[in-house]
Amino acid sequence: MAYSTNIKWQKVYVLRLGHRPNRDKRITTHVGLVARAFGANGFILANVVDDKVIESIKKVDEQWGKRFIEIRQGVNALKYINEWKRNNGEVIHLTMYGVPVDLVIDSIRQSNRNKLIIVGAEKVPGIIYELADYNVSIGFQPHSEVAALAIFLDKLFSGKELYYDYMEARIRISPKQKGKRVYKCPQ
Repeated sequence: MAYSTNIKWQKVYVLRLGHRPNRDKRITTHVGLVARAFGANGFILANVVDDKVIESIKKVDEQWGKRFIEIRQGVNALKYINEWKRNNGEVIHLTMYGVPVDLVIDSIRQSNRNKLIIVGAEKVPGIIYELADYNVSIGFQPHSEVAALAIFLDKLFSGKELYYDYMEARIRISPKQKGKRVYKCPQ
């Protein structure tokens, strides 16, 4: 099932901050996959280069249908955030110390500005809290940034992202009550 939307903004990018290559490969890959599956169209890995993470995300994007406009790594986070803001984009930082998502999601959704969503891996520098237009919490208990990103994007897109039709997919799932069916798409 495909959906259409009348959103005013065109870009929703996720910036992964604080990736530690020896420790975070799997979780950062999952951040990228959740970003893609839940409607984002860009993924930025800040301050480090990790080709394996980027290759995994690109492989899924190619197999399951192109979603991402842009995938980058090694980008200076502060410069990227400031450039995003200079281009009239807004910055949403997901943190358990922020304002509850349900209190701000309508304002974020109704804004006509492109969205840059920041998710951290380790302690996030204080400057990020200052640069963010919104510091948003998904609950006030320790939890995974992957879960926070999924919940935030689902609320941003009002659940419609789950039905996006990936036209260039090489493989698809045919939903079934029992069993599973994955098929290759004609190219």
